Amino acid sequence: SSGINAEYGRLAEECKRMLDAGADYLHLDVMDGHFVPNLTFGAPVVQSLRDKFPGVIFEVHMMVSNPEQWIDDMSKAGADIYTFHLEASDDPARTIEKIRSKGMHAGCGIKPKTPVEPLSDLGALLDVMLVMTVEPGFGGQSFMADMMPKVRHLRERYPDANIEVDGGLSPKTIEVAAEAGANLIVSGSAVVKSSDPKSVITQLRDVINRYREGEKTDA
Repeated sequence: SSGINAEYGRLAEECKRMLDAGADYLHLDVMDGHFVPNLTFGAPVVQSLRDKFPGVIFEVHMMVSNPEQWIDDMSKAGADIYTFHLEASDDPARTIEKIRSKGMHAGCGIKPKTPVEPLSDLGALLDVMLVMTVEPGFGGQSFMADMMPKVRHLRERYPDANIEVDGGLSPKTIEVAAEAGANLIVSGSAVVKSSDPKSVITQLRDVINRYREGEKTDA
């Protein structure tokens, strides 16, 4: 479940609500006001959430201009997965190595206008490959179905990889993402703004599981 749509003053409370509704992990959007126009929170907020939720997987989605600058801080704050943007790194392989050296899993994401091939070429080094299905920086945008060929390309090349999609995911758009091969779903507005987040999370998970099991049966 994504933190961008939670009310920041009640972030811990909203995180608990999402976890109680069945979220598998917390996807925390960190924005620096440079790489994307919005500004959110940094390592101190991640640390305070870690203190409240000791056993939960935290993915920090680093929408920042200098991803290597924050690796140490986020590791100390308790992040499990550090997902940076390919567009922000001069040397993605080095960034991945630094992330791993601090005991975190490494993720890398691409914006909608970025071709998939450079991300695909890093796939063997990554724990998570993220395809943005909206322009990063703001919540509540519409899902971009034309990003699905990127997901399909990654799934064909890496049958067992974690392929994440982020932006505009809801019960209405999940089928397209699952069919393309996504297995990690970041959903903000559709879950946070629902009167029954548990039902939405269950719907999303059921569709993903159905496609993933179908792939195993076909293999």
